[in-house]
Amino acid sequence: MRQLIRIFTAAGAVTVLASCASVGGGGGGVVTNGGAGPADQTTGAPNAVWPIKTREHVDLWLHGFALLQEDTTFVPFFKRGYSTNMIVLKNRANVVTQLDANRDRLRARLAANPQLINAQFVPLSFSSWTEMSQAVDLFMRAGGDPRAASSQQQAGAIAFLAAYFPTAADRDWLRLFTQSLSDESTKFYHSYWGEQQRERSNVLELVDTLWQRTYRPRMQRFLNNTQQAQGDVLLSLPLDGEGRSLTNGKQSNVVTVTFPDRPSDAAQAIYVIAHEAVSGIANTSVTDNITPEQRRTGVGERYQSSAAVRGGALLLEHTSPELVDGYMRYYLNSVNKAPGASLRATFIATFALPDTIRDALTRQLDVVLGGI
Repeated sequence: MRQLIRIFTAAGAVTVLASCASVGGGGGGVVTNGGAGPADQTTGAPNAVWPIKTREHVDLWLHGFALLQEDTTFVPFFKRGYSTNMIVLKNRANVVTQLDANRDRLRARLAANPQLINAQFVPLSFSSWTEMSQAVDLFMRAGGDPRAASSQQQAGAIAFLAAYFPTAADRDWLRLFTQSLSDESTKFYHSYWGEQQRERSNVLELVDTLWQRTYRPRMQRFLNNTQQAQGDVLLSLPLDGEGRSLTNGKQSNVVTVTFPDRPSDAAQAIYVIAHEAVSGIANTSVTDNITPEQRRTGVGERYQSSAAVRGGALLLEHTSPELVDGYMRYYLNSVNKAPGASLRATFIATFALPDTIRDALTRQLDVVLGGI
């Protein structure tokens, strides 16, 4: 899933947050990283094109959503059974956090305002928990009003968060969610995340090798021609087949994809990268070929999901055909569908598209790979 952030970018976060204490009066109620939040850790090869990285604050934020929301999307956001597995681990360790204690309140607001789900993208605009929690603190003390800022940069940061949390009730949810995540990190998630990074270090290395030596060079023409020449790929523990991506110009993109469990599953990360890379043209193919009524009734959203999956397969057919069967199996498994007697036929039937959308998607991809 792709989102365009226009009003604030993490590139300006240090400038904004260095002077955040000048807004408003009392304390904000958001604990910054001082033993109550994840470490500001980033891994990835320096100066690489589209490096493979991990970021704890992104995983913590998505982990919180995974434990709170009902994942009813066609292609699921989170790995099947993720929430249950996390609860089991916490119960074994006899750990109860503020995220557990506040679950009902947090869920109630998510149900009342489903648009809060879009806030899953927020951490992609920040490079660390410290930057993000300071921005939240600034936002809370300003009451969500950019006019309370003392600089244009601060106003941009406040406006950025206000787009996700526009009302007082939404701001209260953000305050409670961030506090709960800080406690979740201190008592459970920081330790769990570090352990998983150690256990999966060989997976990270293999994904990086596959991506940089084989599949990124094959996809780079497509990425260049779709204004995605550079960016970061984040491997995320909670995510499944529906990634989280932020487009912010040719050089500042972030694509967050599944972190495979085992070295033998390393190609799964490449599958989701392909899915995310085509999501922009997939969305265009759908929006240009549906009626206003289909848009209102939500049919367009289902088509967009299927178009991104089908588009990823088309991209791999052009660039890395040896991955196509594995890609199809991965996305069929994501929607809990058996491959059947014919893998391709089941895939096409499961992710069905009207001919007009399918043809538009194919044409656009051919044009992009042809160099425009």
